[in-house]
Formats: sequence, C-alpha cells, structure tokens
Amino acid sequence: MASYLVTGGAGFIGSNLTKKLIQQGHDVCVVDDLSMGQITNLEKNNNTHLQFYEHSITDKQFMQNLLLKNKFDYIVLLAAVASVADSIARPYATHKVNQEANINILETIRKYQLPIKKLLFSSSAAVYGNLPELPKREDSRVEPMTPYAVDKYATERFVLNYGRLYNLPTVATRFFNVYGPNQNPRSPYSGVLSIISECFKNKQEFTLFGDGSQERDFIYVEDVVAALEILLHSKAQHEVYNVATGQTVTLLGVIRQMEKLIGCQLQITKKPAREGDIQRSQADITKLRRLGFTAQNDLATGLKKYLHFSQLIEQ
Repeated sequence: MASYLVTGGAGFIGSNLTKKLIQQGHDVCVVDDLSMGQITNLEKNNNTHLQFYEHSITDKQFMQNLLLKNKFDYIVLLAAVASVADSIARPYATHKVNQEANINILETIRKYQLPIKKLLFSSSAAVYGNLPELPKREDSRVEPMTPYAVDKYATERFVLNYGRLYNLPTVATRFFNVYGPNQNPRSPYSGVLSIISECFKNKQEFTLFGDGSQERDFIYVEDVVAALEILLHSKAQHEVYNVATGQTVTLLGVIRQMEKLIGCQLQITKKPAREGDIQRSQADITKLRRLGFTAQNDLATGLKKYLHFSQLIEQ
C-alpha cells in the first residue's frame, strides 16, 4: 500500500478522494485549515489509515517538515481558496494559498530530492476565460480573467515545468464543474448545484446571476476521483488534462431537471451577471479518454445520486 498527502483533503473533492484511497487500504495524510472543508467529511473514515492536520498550507516550515518526515509516495494538491469573488476582493491573500504555498511544496521536493511517485495539482477550467472557441482543449488559448484563474494557470505551469526541469513526475488537471456529496452549500465558495439543493431543502429562493443561459460541463465527483486515480497511477506526466464529461447543459436546464426529480418548483430571484463569471464552458476530454477514462455518471444519474445523498429524493 502507498502513502498519500492530500492538501485540502477535508474539502469537497479531497474528502471523496481520501475516502476512496482509505477504502483501498492506503495511508492518507490530510492537511486542511477547515476554512472551506469540514471535519465531518472525514469522520467516517478508518482512522488507522488517516492522519489529519488542521493547518494552513501557507505555513512553509510546517509543510517542509511534514514532507521530509513522511516522504509520501503521492501528493495531491487540492487546497485552494476556490472563489473567484474572494480572489477579486483579497488578491494577495488568496494568491498565497493558490500559488505560493504550492511552489513551496515543489521547491521542498526539488531541494531535498524527495522520491515521490507522482505529484498532481488541481487547476481549473477558469483559466480558459470567455474566449469563444469550444470545446476547450488543453492547448486552447487561455484568458485567465481573475486573480483566482491567474494563480491556477501560473501554478499549473510551475508544476509541469518543475517536472520537466528537475525530473519530477508531475501532472495537472483542469476541473470543470464538479458536483456531488460533501460539497458545502453554506460556503461562499460552493458550487452552484449544492446551493440549489440547499434552496430546495429549505424552501428558500435561489439567486440566479444572469439569465440562466450559462452553459456548464458538470461532472459528478465520483468520476473526478476515478480520473485522479488514472492520472496518479498512469504514465501521464508533465501535462495538463481536462476533467469533465464533454457535455453541457444550461443552468436553467439543470434546474428544470432537478425540479422534475424532486417534484417541486424552485423559487428564483434574478440578478445581473457577476464580474468574472464565464458564459459558456465545455471541455474536450480526448486526452483523458486516451488514458482509459470514461465518465460513469451522466447528468441524470449523477443528479439522482446527489439528490438522494442530500435527502431530497428516495433511491
């Protein structure tokens, strides 16, 4: 069995990955400051295989000591301030998490020649911006429009170039719109489907920014974890991979699907589109498919699983 470091492991994607790794018998060390993650996401795991530190990855000395002590086989960098709005309001504070802390981890590995098997960094589809070409391929032009997107793109490039320059096995992903269990609807950074689900549950109004025609490539978190496992354990390195389904739906379209499954109508309040929001997002996932990836959950299947987890529908 292998040892893993998962930064942001109490968060949405991180906790789902951690659960899967522990089920497989691996040892997982999670570092999370719980600013976005929730400790309850980890409490159902086998604690003999889980080591948890409530700590910020911006503490460079702490992270260096942890890496030197444990000499992890695999490192998954998921910790981030994943909010476009927050990055606009606090550009340098979010930069320290989204870029500087990750470069410190890379530099520690390089400086001390730590024998990792793979380091994976989670970038974002936000790097593509609002450029019109669709679907987005990994070699498409990028137009990061916010400090969040700039940091994601820059760190992605650092990760891949550290790999090439210093012979480190590194890889990066660009997540599109991930949804599923453990997404915190009360977080200001949360994905839109978790917020909508919470509005259904509490019979609250949902604030729709824009006219609802925004197109998104939604992918269920179970499929994201499968993609991460492929990228960690395949020969993929020094490249970035889109993680998505390749299919799109409008925001209003997904709301209508949820209404049909739940059997009630969502109360909607419309407001103008927000600065930095992207109108259309769709991935080309040819590169990931070449590694053997196929999403097992179409939107209808994923929504049913998620709404059942959220106790909004029966199985």
